[in-house]
Amino acid sequence: MNTVSVSTPTLSVSERVKAVAAALVIGVALIYTTGFAASTNVHNAAHDTRHGLAFPCH
Repeated sequence: MNTVSVSTPTLSVSERVKAVAAALVIGVALIYTTGFAASTNVHNAAHDTRHGLAFPCH
């Protein structure tokens, strides 16, 4: 039987903080961009999600 060892890279705390911050910025940008979209199709597609997140759209 052969064993294969796989090493996974570990991230430092600062790298993890940067990744979380980037994810939050992208997520908030997507929510607000969709919330203020001029196209009614985009607005209607995200309508229930925005209300679920307590984002006012009316």
